[in-house]
Amino acid sequence: MTTLIDRPHTALLVIDVQNGVVAHAYDRDRIVANIATLIDKARAADVDVVWIQHNSQELPTGSEAWQYVPELVRRDAEPLVQKAYGDSFEDTDLETVLAARGVGRLIVTGAQTDACIRSTLHGAIARGYDVTLVGDAHTTEDLSPYGAPTPDKVIAHTNLYWRYQTAPGRAAGTVDTADVDFAAAVPA
Repeated sequence: MTTLIDRPHTALLVIDVQNGVVAHAYDRDRIVANIATLIDKARAADVDVVWIQHNSQELPTGSEAWQYVPELVRRDAEPLVQKAYGDSFEDTDLETVLAARGVGRLIVTGAQTDACIRSTLHGAIARGYDVTLVGDAHTTEDLSPYGAPTPDKVIAHTNLYWRYQTAPGRAAGTVDTADVDFAAAVPA
């Protein structure tokens, strides 16, 4: 249903699951395990896995904090997109990577829910992609001391509002890891 012409393929986005991003994330181990399951499912269905890696003063390139968590291992053939802003499309080559692969549908996972995940969801649907959020495969740290809701509420709210997100000619929604079927998403 994407509005992008000749883009029948799906990709799994793995956003910012870096040591310094998820070290204190809510339900970290379960979320990382779910993302690992999704990566295995995508690879088995020959669906592109696209890795997004944030660079900042807190996550300097090459540092331990900048590295992806050890439980998730990128294959050399899988694209790695470097970014410096919340939206994974902003000032990156993500659009070029996806266009070259004919991708018009995105399955989104990673961190942080209330920053890079939300920004990328909105950036993708505004650019014409169908965008599905895996509700049990994204997380955030506890920012409630600064006035934010607790992480469980941030995640629940994001899952709720993305489930009902709409845009002309595009589909959005939220699913759980167990319900993601990449084989069904592969065009004949």
